[in-house]
Amino acid sequence: MDFITVSMLTFNLLYCLFIISHDRRSILRFNVIRHPTTSWIVQELREAFPLRSAPRFLLLDHDQKYGREMPAAIRSMSMACLQTSIQSPWQYGVAELWVGSGRRDSLDHVIALNDQHLKRFLSGYVRYYHNRRVHLGLKKGMSCLP
Repeated sequence: MDFITVSMLTFNLLYCLFIISHDRRSILRFNVIRHPTTSWIVQELREAFPLRSAPRFLLLDHDQKYGREMPAAIRSMSMACLQTSIQSPWQYGVAELWVGSGRRDSLDHVIALNDQHLKRFLSGYVRYYHNRRVHLGLKKGMSCLP
């Protein structure tokens, strides 16, 4: 779980929360907001994993946006919270790779007008990422491998 910051046309920042599955490298949930709060993040986490469908572990960085309520909310969903070391992006490489490809493939080529515009644009990119982009995490192109 991590955030991407995106500048709007008005030079204000938008925050995109995304939750990515490490085993299949698929985006489980994303949403866009102007000012993320801890309660909003906890609600997004609950909506991402309804009815005891949560994974065993949730990996996050030391972002101040998570606040003090996050560890309790994660434990209440029967997950173990794994926090990376400070300033260590290599420890959550799957999320960083998605951020890099998302920026190169889409976000570097458009200027967001508002949060609805960015959410609509990113939902198109997530569909492309899941259905059209070939990578081993989604088991595409495996027929040519021994």
